[in-house]
Amino acid sequence: MLREKVEEALNGIRPALQADGGDVEIVDIDEKEGIVKVQLQGACSGCPSSQITLAMGVERAIRDRVPEVKQVLSI
Repeated sequence: MLREKVEEALNGIRPALQADGGDVEIVDIDEKEGIVKVQLQGACSGCPSSQITLAMGVERAIRDRVPEVKQVLSI
């Protein structure tokens, strides 16, 4: 269930990432700890702004829509 909520949140920001030639994929979710691990892909994976994209875009989108998520990590 948590995975579906996170996917839904990511679908909200995916168009912006894809417009820049990137994307994001869920790698793992620790439901007990509220930790989501994601991997930035395409142009996002090597972009110097990827940490900002992760914190201000991906993490914010997930945490705004899925309050049980406490942390989003990029691997």
